[in-house]
Amino acid sequence: MPSDDNRLDAVITAIDAANTADPTHEDGRPASLLYGERMSEELDRLFPDACDALKIAARGQHVERWLLPRSDYPEGREGYYAWRREQGKRHAARVAAIMADAGYGADDIAHAERMLRKEDLKRNPDVQRLEDVICFVFLRWYFTPFAKGKDPDALLRIVTRTARKMSAEGRIRALAEFGLPEPFAAAFRD
Repeated sequence: MPSDDNRLDAVITAIDAANTADPTHEDGRPASLLYGERMSEELDRLFPDACDALKIAARGQHVERWLLPRSDYPEGREGYYAWRREQGKRHAARVAAIMADAGYGADDIAHAERMLRKEDLKRNPDVQRLEDVICFVFLRWYFTPFAKGKDPDALLRIVTRTARKMSAEGRIRALAEFGLPEPFAAAFRD
């Protein structure tokens, strides 16, 4: 078992090792591994004082995501939300096991699990910080390719839902950093 000083590194290494098996590649690398690295970079930039549980939740946000394909769930919004909830449960359980192996205590593990399941969004500061990081990563790395070919009205609804999940501070910062065009920028001002 790693020492207290090395626990965080051990967990990050284990999450990364799990994510190297992702069969989907982006920029020549396993997509889940790349996503985890982007989450950690964005977290470090936005919340440099983050606790270990938040650092772990950010890195493990998509741990082994490919093991439960979206295609296993019905099309449409209900199917998407059911898949997303199940992914949150799976990610939380997988990260909890990795944290326990590294010697983290029950309180830290439960905190990371709550964040990964998005419990108490808007009420729990660390859950909200994780959600802000997720939204920033989406906007910075995934929004442009995602938006290609989408119906403009549907895209505006997605951007509006993204903005609503963010904290007020996160929305202000996103407006300043991303220079979003209207009407997308309006979603972040409301």
